Amino acid sequence: MNYGTIKKYDIADGLGVRVSLFVSGCRVHCPGCQNHVTWDFDYGQEFTAESEKEILEALSAPQISGFSLLGGEPFEPENQEVLAPLLEKIKKAYPQKDIWCWTGYIYDRDILPPDGKKHTAYTDRMLACIDTLVDGPFIIEERDLTLNFRGSRNQRILKIHEIPPR
Repeated sequence: MNYGTIKKYDIADGLGVRVSLFVSGCRVHCPGCQNHVTWDFDYGQEFTAESEKEILEALSAPQISGFSLLGGEPFEPENQEVLAPLLEKIKKAYPQKDIWCWTGYIYDRDILPPDGKKHTAYTDRMLACIDTLVDGPFIIEERDLTLNFRGSRNQRILKIHEIPPR
């Protein structure tokens, strides 16, 4: 998996001061996407053990509220394989810090169901670690600059652990 950047002090992507990882690779290709350079799976640099260590060390700072995972698209199958173990390590090392994730896919249609188009052997492991999921494609006709943490009115902010099981 490649990634575009690691931000160690991000105040735009989730509540409080956060460490954020922008992964590469996205097949959603939303018209008007603010981060279209990350559509390319080869964009940026390879995610390595050193990258993981950098994130875990940055999260240790007491002023950091949590971790944010953006893209690109974290739920592309190629990315899930790398991200599931990373999220598990973050959750184990910093259980008091929350994890936010953004996806252009629909949670209850594409990600959650075992037959969802982005559900893989790693999806449930990722979802078990994510506290807040912002889902849905960016739709330029529904763009709303007054919304917190999302760009268009169709996108939802979901508290994963508050959603009743099916």
